[in-house]
Amino acid sequence: MHKTSGRWVYGLFLALLTALLWGILPIKLKQVLQVMDPVTVTWYRLLVSGGLLFCWLGVKRRLPAVGKLPAKGKGLLVVAVFGLLGNYVLYLIGLNLLSPGTAQLVVQIGPVLLLVASVFVFKERFSLGQGIGLLILLGGFGLFFNQRLEELLTSLGTYTTGVLTILLATSIWVFYALSQKQLLTVWHSQQVMVVIYLGCAALLTPWVHPLQALQLTPLQGWLLLACCLNTLVAYGAFAEALAHWEASRVSATLAMTPLVTFVAVALAAWVWPDYVHAEDINALGYVGAVTVVLGSTLVAVGPSLVAGWRARMARVA
Repeated sequence: MHKTSGRWVYGLFLALLTALLWGILPIKLKQVLQVMDPVTVTWYRLLVSGGLLFCWLGVKRRLPAVGKLPAKGKGLLVVAVFGLLGNYVLYLIGLNLLSPGTAQLVVQIGPVLLLVASVFVFKERFSLGQGIGLLILLGGFGLFFNQRLEELLTSLGTYTTGVLTILLATSIWVFYALSQKQLLTVWHSQQVMVVIYLGCAALLTPWVHPLQALQLTPLQGWLLLACCLNTLVAYGAFAEALAHWEASRVSATLAMTPLVTFVAVALAAWVWPDYVHAEDINALGYVGAVTVVLGSTLVAVGPSLVAGWRARMARVA
């Protein structure tokens, strides 16, 4: 079973970097998706990221030996590849139907699902405080969707389809995250990611249209490159964070990702109104977004809060 290194400060920094990069990613992707289809965009992101990482590890003579993996390791690798592939493609399909902020907030259910799964797989704790956090999170979603709650519950229109697609994408992501964490017992995080990236790119190759990139404007071309580099750095930071910090703590830090997106969208809409549009939600919706983040954070850090409270009570006694 995977054990963390204990370098929690480094793990915190990497988790914060991941949250920042994931927070601004949907804004860039939304512009690229105006011209390119989700499968081709995903292929470019994975191929460029995997190619750069392959060259780096090749120079360092640290390329992973896939053939030497035990059967269990190869099984975990297959799950990780299909998990990340499904997440990437489905997320972009959902993002095409939703605003960046809405898509990123729905993704917030992913770290919570990862934590719940970690309770069973890694024997991490799930306390009363986490249960309360989960209820707060669900209440926050109700507030956020207050304007379109009836539509979500009674019809299968564009908005509902987008939300359900993102939910499916983030559920599949959990399988990737759990498998990837276990692979860290045999490989370094960069070795894990290069195999996953290139494996995913190879599987997508028959369905891509690379020449779509020629139709991009110069700005969209730079944004596509930024998305590719974002993939390399963000997922590399996430993988490394899991090596140094508990999955629950990483999940708590990633809870702020939707807020990063909402702030970034507001700033981008102000600076580049011709390209980025402000989120179409009311004040209650913003309250709901903050509530979701607070609930997700409480779910992730519940055990630490309970342990600290018990320690203080023991000292008082």
